[in-house]
Amino acid sequence: MTAQILDGKATALELKNTIKKQVEQRLEKGLNRPGLAVILVGSNAASQVYVNSKRKSCEEVGFLSKAYDLPITVSQSELLDLVDQLNNDPEIHGILVQLPLPNHISADTVIERISPYKDVDGFHPYNVGRLALKMPLLRSCTPKGIMTLLAKTNIALAGLDAVIIGQSNIVGRPMALELLAERCTITVCHSKTKNLADKAKQADILVVAIGKAEYVSGDWIKEGAIVIDVGMNRLENGKLVGDVNFAEAAQKAAWITPVPGGVGPMTVATLLENTLLAAQLSAR
Repeated sequence: MTAQILDGKATALELKNTIKKQVEQRLEKGLNRPGLAVILVGSNAASQVYVNSKRKSCEEVGFLSKAYDLPITVSQSELLDLVDQLNNDPEIHGILVQLPLPNHISADTVIERISPYKDVDGFHPYNVGRLALKMPLLRSCTPKGIMTLLAKTNIALAGLDAVIIGQSNIVGRPMALELLAERCTITVCHSKTKNLADKAKQADILVVAIGKAEYVSGDWIKEGAIVIDVGMNRLENGKLVGDVNFAEAAQKAAWITPVPGGVGPMTVATLLENTLLAAQLSAR
């Protein structure tokens, strides 16, 4: 079997085009542009790449984009003051604080300070709680983007066995809630999981988000599985690879996401989708 590709780049472009049209319709009705504020603390190279991609995408769909690049020495109280200011800014519908933050700043404290109605990353406990109760509002971008990709397979998800490798608050935990809402049977694996390969082999849907280059080999993959690779790792030769050995897994899977060009573009497009939703909620 040679897997079909779940093309995140193409799907993200479709989503962006839809969002752009909805923004134009808002403006025709006299409504304001959706506004996204992106806060970057320090000069982490990877974070700068992500932030620039998000800011560029905002311009492409006609959003108002405000950038706040803060020195790594900024205090937690100063960052919280900026969040408060943006919470009260009617032009701003979404607030994104790029992670990771320096050690002297509590990410949890900052995330909780963002208004849950402007929490376009979907990290606030309020929004995660709503997802857990099957009352989703603003959903975590990467898991929501993955659900959009899964819909492209036209496979009914109810009843499938889903295995998630990784339990982070950003991907693993909300991913489990997303798939549970679709009536999948969920197994979440982590560093203490025993017989990890055996568990992976049972997966109709395998989501891998651990940040270890090509950690999952082809013999972990069930014939006909859907493989979602969230990882993004740069090898010594400069090549970008995921957490799954793509060449091996593609010989057994029915569907697979490439790296790059799979989950990454969907995360950014879903951030835009969340910002548009936040603007619509604000208008109500």
